[in-house]
Parts: sequence; C-alpha cells; structure tokens
Amino acid sequence: MYASREDVGYDFGDDSKVGSKPIKPNPNIDGGWAWMIVLSSFLVHILIMGSQMALGILNMEWLEEFNQSRGLTAWVSSLSMGITLIVGPFIGLFISMCGCRKTAIIGGILNALGWILSAYASNVHYLFLTFGVTAGVGSGMVYLPAVVMVGQYFQKRRALAQGLSTTGTGFGAFLMTALLKYLCIEFGWRNAMFIQGAISLNLCVCGALMRPLSPKDVVSEKYAVRSNSDDNQAKALSHSAETIKSNGVLSEEPEKKDEATNEEVLDSVQPIEIGGKSRSGRSMYGLRILKTVSHLTVTVRKGFAIWYSSYFGAASLFTNRAFVAFIIWALFAYSSFVIPFIHLPEIVKQYNLSSQNNIFPLTSIIAIVHIFGKVILGIISDLPCISTWNVFLMANFTLVTCILTLPLTQTYGSLAVVCALIGFSSGYFSLMPVVTEDLVGTKHLANAYGIIICANGISALLGPPFAGWIYDITHKYDFSFYISGLLYMVGIIFLLIQPCIQKKQPREKSTEEAQV
Repeated sequence: MYASREDVGYDFGDDSKVGSKPIKPNPNIDGGWAWMIVLSSFLVHILIMGSQMALGILNMEWLEEFNQSRGLTAWVSSLSMGITLIVGPFIGLFISMCGCRKTAIIGGILNALGWILSAYASNVHYLFLTFGVTAGVGSGMVYLPAVVMVGQYFQKRRALAQGLSTTGTGFGAFLMTALLKYLCIEFGWRNAMFIQGAISLNLCVCGALMRPLSPKDVVSEKYAVRSNSDDNQAKALSHSAETIKSNGVLSEEPEKKDEATNEEVLDSVQPIEIGGKSRSGRSMYGLRILKTVSHLTVTVRKGFAIWYSSYFGAASLFTNRAFVAFIIWALFAYSSFVIPFIHLPEIVKQYNLSSQNNIFPLTSIIAIVHIFGKVILGIISDLPCISTWNVFLMANFTLVTCILTLPLTQTYGSLAVVCALIGFSSGYFSLMPVVTEDLVGTKHLANAYGIIICANGISALLGPPFAGWIYDITHKYDFSFYISGLLYMVGIIFLLIQPCIQKKQPREKSTEEAQV
C-alpha cells in the first residue's frame, strides 16, 4: 500500500525508544511462511472456486437425471456458489473467535461431507440441502480465511500476492472441468461427486498451513505505529488489531486482566482441593474444565464484540458511503461472471458447436486467460505510478462490454474471443481485497470483505436461476445477458458517483529504507 513501517513489518522494542532502536525486518511479513500462505490460498481457490466454475458439467447431468426445468436445476449450482459467499459476514465471527486455521479445517470437513452426501441424491431438492447448503457453508468457511491470511502476511506486494493466490480459480476451472467430465463419463456423476468429496478433504491440509502470526510480531507492529504519521498510524494500528482478532488472540489489556484473574482464582483453589488423595484427581479434572470454559467464554465474548461493533457499532462499516457504493456494485457484478460458466455448455449445444467445444471448451478458455488476467492486473496495480482503483474500473468496463456482446456472437471463433476477454477482465477479482482494504483499512478487512463476498453471493445465487427462468420463457439466453449486463452497469455507475473513492492517491511501493 503506502510506504510505512507497517508495510515493511519492522520490529520495535520499547515504544519510548523507537527512534534509537535498530530496525529489524519481520521475517513473517512479505517472505518466508508468507509464500506458504499464498500456496495454501492457491490450492483453496482450485478446490473451491475452480470446482464451482466447473458445475456446468454436473448441471447437464442433473437435467438428464431428474428431468426438471433449467431454472429449478440451476438453483443447485447457484446455492453452492451463493452460500459460499453469503456466509462471509458470519464466517468473520468464527475467525474472530477461533482464528483462520481452525475455521478453515472445519470448513474443509463440511465441504467434503456435502459432496459425498450429494452422491446419494434422489431429487433436486435433496441437492439443495446437501450440495447447496452443506458444501456451500463449508466452502465459505475455507474461502474467507484463505483471502484474509494473504492480506495479513503481505504488505509490499499485496496485489501481486492476491493475484497469484486467486489464479487458483482459473487453474481449478480448467482442471476441474476436465476432471469432472472424465469422472462423469467413466464412473457416472454420482461416483464423480463421491470422488470429488474425497479430494476436497485436502482443504483441511490447506487450513493447517494457515499459521497465525505470532503475538510478538503483532505487538512489534503495534509499537511501530506510535511514531508514524497520522495516516500511516491508523493503517498500521488497523493491521496489528486485525491480525490479533483474526487469529483469536486477545489484544486488549482489560481482557487479559480478566483472563489472568480467572487463572489466579482457579490456581488458588487448587491447593485446598488437593487435601484428600481420593478427591484430588477429580478436583484437578474439574479445575481444568473450569479453566477451559473460562478461556473459551472470554474468547467468544471478545470475538462477538469485535464482530458486532464492526457491523452495528458507532464505527460501523455501513457509515462509509464509498464502501456502501462498493456493496451495491457487488450485488450486480458477480452474476455476470457466473452465468456464462453455468449456461455456456447449453448455449454451445444450441448453436450446434458441440464438436468444436469438445476439442477446447469455451469455459476452459475463460479459465486459462483468467489466470493471466489476475497476475497481470496484480503486477500493473503494484506499479508506483498506477492507481489500483483505475485498473479495477477499466477491467469492470471491459467485462460488462463483453457480457453485452456475447449474445451477438454465434460462431465458435467469435465466442472464443469474447470468452478470452471475459477471462482476462475478470482478473480484477484479485484486486477486490486490495480495494476493500483501501476503503476501510486493514483493521476491518475480514468483516468488510465478508460483506463484499456476501453481496457477490447474493448475485451468484440469483443470477443463474434468473437466466434459466428467462430461457424457459423465451427459449433464448440473449435477454439474460442483456439484463445482467445492464444491472452490472448500474453497479459501476454507483462506484463512479463516489468522489471520495476517486480521490484516493495511487498506491506507492514500500521500501525497506523507510525512515523512522
């Protein structure tokens, strides 16, 4: 972001001697384990977002198996995609209480369970519960921690790091499309979902890699804040506070004192109870339970207070007009990207292009170019003279133009070109966490990004069924793209009318030579 000691991750000792102490770079920021966090997030995007982008394969199988309308069947994919994102604000509560690592591991188990149970579906409504809700909630519990952890570990090249990690969506869409297609042909869609559920257990491994930053690193950043300028001071303090909150560590002294008091009381009771040998074992066991419950109560109370204040307190995120405009944009934007993935196989079949599409699927073109789009847009945004906000807007304008143009193309070559542009311009997804942080600060990143992906989830939830419903009425997908494109344009207009967003300065690259 901006050049500051927060960006470099300096370690300070006594805050009264900040100016005289030597500056030590924090190895956990922008290096070392930070790249393992990028790898973990990359694999999460492959297994979650990539597999969701390949649901067009299963959607065709469900249409043949259950013989339901396209609008009703599309709700299965939409529920999975939508709930993954809609649960974002509530996953922020889990992160505040349990930390990113535990939240992601639990989510990985839940996601795998949803896939496996869906293999035994007897109707579409059964899939609503198992695949849409169960797998969707599990996906959300892994996805948000994967994004937040990258934001915590990177300061100097956050846009590039987010770009690299989110390229997993493109890789995953390409790989999972081929994998699910092969598994459905060889073993049938039920066994394919069972196998995919087993593969999804690797999300637990990804969650285990999300090692929280140590309290020492957090405290050192907190001390670094006090000698900085007002603007950088607020940003660095936000980073330290968010790091503590997202990993379930108590940061405020009153809470620590309460916890210490509980420990002292429990320890003082211990010698009294150990007087009789027959009762000592049970007393010690009871004391351990009381101590654990005490710690858990304090952690839950602290996490809920953080979560509640972010949404409903005096410093609520909804008092930020620019952020509210960003939410409105997110409500219309994501469906324009999701609809082609779900319905392109059907569109190709309508245009009698199945033979060409089988050689190189259009969804694979979107997925491959999407990879390059995320990396290239991330690199461009990290340049000192380039504003991330301008790059974000240009990519949005390109994507909405492609969505409105797609119904006009009916040959494989023209469709391939439009799909390639859709893939590249949709690379702006890697910039969304960076733009969100620019608007609300690092302190509120987890909760703010949870709200944004929740709005995206609503868009993903309603978009594909709406397109299927329009097709059931008109027997064409043209109007679906036109209406979604126009709504997307309305969202972009809301962004443009917020002058406080446009006035943000171009992001500057941080250097380790920043002066104290």
